[in-house]
Amino acid sequence: MIELKSAEEIEAMRPAGAFVGKILEHLRETTTVGTNLLDIDNYVKGQIESRPDAQSCYVDYAPDFGTGPFKHYICTSVNDAVLHGMPYDYDLKDGDLVSLDLAINVGGWVGDSAISFVVGENKRPEDLRLIQCTEEALHAAIRKAVPGNRLGDISATIGEIAAGYGYPVNLEFGGHGVGHIMHGEPYVANDGRAGRGFRLRPGLVIAIEPWFFETTDELYQDERDGWTLKSVDGSRGAHSEHTIAVTEDGPIVLTRRPNEKDFLR
Repeated sequence: MIELKSAEEIEAMRPAGAFVGKILEHLRETTTVGTNLLDIDNYVKGQIESRPDAQSCYVDYAPDFGTGPFKHYICTSVNDAVLHGMPYDYDLKDGDLVSLDLAINVGGWVGDSAISFVVGENKRPEDLRLIQCTEEALHAAIRKAVPGNRLGDISATIGEIAAGYGYPVNLEFGGHGVGHIMHGEPYVANDGRAGRGFRLRPGLVIAIEPWFFETTDELYQDERDGWTLKSVDGSRGAHSEHTIAVTEDGPIVLTRRPNEKDFLR
């Protein structure tokens, strides 16, 4: 069931979004060559445990698309991994493409967001272009999140931008409703038909999350951890995500990072 939030409930969701945005911004600034994925996870754990009203959305999370409960505080996907990356003992290398996906419950409400970036000096133009596509698609899709539009307008916008860059789109995993739980209705596909689907109304809160591989739309689950999703051809992936609220005055980006530019103007 799709739930609409009141203006007061949307305000109550802001602390979770701000907390997630602040942590991701810090990790982008501090993650570099030599950073271990488990250190990233431990940092997030410490941040959550330092806040009495915060709780991880990932620890012990056990949906049907994973193998057993997830046992970490953040998803860390590197290079050919793009979603559900389980942290492990790996020191990042120059040129690695990293995607960090973080969801935290604060005061009973969830904020969910993801960023991708390249560490070190050896930044492949192909990786930067892929990241740019996910960010451009995210920003354009958020601008479509206004009352009267439909979910298909959001999905079609993401798909059109991906097609313009030449990237295939996978429809198995996409955006979703956010509220007291991390994953709710509606599903927000990363491609679709404009003018179709649920009509957007004030109070709808969703995570929009474009993610693409460079040369394939097919993925597989890494048997090593039963969670990490990787490209079948070894091509790299990138992922960008924000939790947003639809309001009469336009979309509110609940997980905006402190120094993130205003892309809604």
